[in-house]
Amino acid sequence: MVSLSGARTLMYKEMLRFWKVSFQTVAAPVLTAVLYLLIFGHVLEGRVTVFGEVGYTSFLIPGLVMMSVLQNAFANSSSSLIQSKITGNLVFLLVTPLSHWAWFVAYVGASVVRGVVVGLGVLLVTVWFAPPPVANPLWIVVFTLCGAAMMGALGLIAGLWAEKFDQIAAFQNFIIMPMTFLSGVFYSIKSLPPFWQTVSHLNPFFYMVDGFRHGFFGVSDVSPWTSLAVVATSLIVVCALCLNLLRIGYKIRH
Repeated sequence: MVSLSGARTLMYKEMLRFWKVSFQTVAAPVLTAVLYLLIFGHVLEGRVTVFGEVGYTSFLIPGLVMMSVLQNAFANSSSSLIQSKITGNLVFLLVTPLSHWAWFVAYVGASVVRGVVVGLGVLLVTVWFAPPPVANPLWIVVFTLCGAAMMGALGLIAGLWAEKFDQIAAFQNFIIMPMTFLSGVFYSIKSLPPFWQTVSHLNPFFYMVDGFRHGFFGVSDVSPWTSLAVVATSLIVVCALCLNLLRIGYKIRH
């Protein structure tokens, strides 16, 4: 039987950790998204039309929201674990009877909460510029939760692997950021040459953004069911790897 004893306490601790510095962990990402919207929206509005009559600014908003969710979910778990390893307070968790399932639920759960909070903040601020329609809210919820959970688990893997902040920064700058920016946040992949369209279809982040955007406009570059299948498969693989690393105590039990 899976023991989740203590998971709620650890998750509460992780949520308090990012909320106590909310100006940095919540307000700063919202401001960054707004700046992206102001710059790209101002330059390309009226020059780029996607999905028929959808204006570029309206098209951009869901992409920025999902990008913020993914990046902040990853940052929450990865930064928390590497900080605990470097400062040495991870030992206080190791001496507790917490199971690897409890660690997983707490860290990933807190990452989902942060990702959703930041995403809602971005949506509430940017929606005033060009309110996008909401065609199917269920798709929005599903892709938000799946994307945030996957990135929280991926952040946990990065935190387990890394031994210093530089390695976390490299993981984020050379893997997370490129995959996020090449996921169709700022454009429809149908505007790309055939080669880059093929490359985009190999990026699981593209399916998160595209499926999320389908919930607003009811149209997307690929079927939302295809996006859901890819995202669900990626989520299962990443979570399984994360749980196995936690189970064997990879780089934390030595």
